[in-house]
Amino acid sequence: MILLKLALKSIKNRIGSALLTVVSISLSVALIFAVERIKRAAEESFTQSVSQVDLVVGAKTSPLNLLLFTVFNMGSFSNNVSWKSYNEIKSKPEVAWTIPYSLGDGHRGFRVIGTDENFYEHYRYRGDKKVEFLEGKPALDVWDVVIGSEVHKQLKYKMGDPIVVDHGVTKTIGVQRHDDKPFRISGIMKPTGTAIDQSLYISLHGMEAMHSEWGSGGLKNESKDTHDHHHDHHHGHDEHHDHGEEEFQVKSITSFFLRTQNRIETLQLQREINEFSKEPLLAAIPGVTLAELWRGLSQLGYALSFISVMVLIVGLAAMVSTLLSGLNERRREMAILRSIGAGPRKILLLLVLESSVLTIGGVFLGLVIEIFGFSILSHWLEAQFDFSIAGSMFTSTEIFYVMAIIICGSLVGLIPAWKAMRLALKDGLALKV
Repeated sequence: MILLKLALKSIKNRIGSALLTVVSISLSVALIFAVERIKRAAEESFTQSVSQVDLVVGAKTSPLNLLLFTVFNMGSFSNNVSWKSYNEIKSKPEVAWTIPYSLGDGHRGFRVIGTDENFYEHYRYRGDKKVEFLEGKPALDVWDVVIGSEVHKQLKYKMGDPIVVDHGVTKTIGVQRHDDKPFRISGIMKPTGTAIDQSLYISLHGMEAMHSEWGSGGLKNESKDTHDHHHDHHHGHDEHHDHGEEEFQVKSITSFFLRTQNRIETLQLQREINEFSKEPLLAAIPGVTLAELWRGLSQLGYALSFISVMVLIVGLAAMVSTLLSGLNERRREMAILRSIGAGPRKILLLLVLESSVLTIGGVFLGLVIEIFGFSILSHWLEAQFDFSIAGSMFTSTEIFYVMAIIICGSLVGLIPAWKAMRLALKDGLALKV
């Protein structure tokens, strides 16, 4: 207890250098914990892009590719799933619900997805979060379209604005445009921090209508004048919107999400789908595939953690340097302590206590900086980088880091302590000429 009081008084006498040491350690600690928390948030955002889904089903490909183009709107698909096969699997008694997905078109660099009401009812991300609307309603009519928050933010669209879809996904106007069949925005979704934010959603019948022929026979049997009339923006929009979804029967989809009645049935159903005789299909478990993909991408997180540890080492080295440089000014102090009965071990313990106090102060201040920093910047980070800083503030990893930093800070104090312990008594009391 006496040594602790001496250590605190010694730090108080050197308050300037002590504060600089504490600040350098605190910034290092704040950086380590910020990197760890952002890495955890990024992992959660990535692996929880879709939840409460047992299987993702598509044409035969790799599980990774299937998840990439279905969940993240990345890559390309090799084939479609026939509507007949989809309905056959959907009608199995072990299936609770499905969400069909139809891909292939885009709008100014954003993916356009055809789906149905099940998407708005059953799609979940980050546990139990569902798709919500900033304004408007789901795209259930043939010519309705719902836009994600990032599409709304970048393209400045409003409710009721017309949207022309291009064949393929390009950043500019596509070569083949469906400009004779514009959609109308019926809803704008709230931010989710997933690929949904960068997507547009239409109905499956709308996807079929967009690709239907407007040339001959009934709907396909219109005269050239009528066809030209469709290219007139105002009249064309009114006329083609008169056609109902019964005229546009769905023939195929790209993939679909599936939830079983009982999780125990998932593996059996996966095997049945993978061995489906009507056409080659693949059923992937999204949680397993996403976890494997994240492990492949986690090298960046390790690199950031390594940089943070290097910064901490620099901070601890600065503390050692401060204590060592201060020893020259404290030789008389050490000698007086020795002369009144303090042995070499007590001198060693005194300086280790000083380094421990400085380290604990730096850790505490670093945690305060990290907590307040994220409380202020969390909304901005979510808006800018599309992931939420949520969940537990401290995990077992963070607690381990705290203990490891305090132990390391105490141990590096042994370096100046060992030097001080070896100082001769007469070296400190001798008069300097």
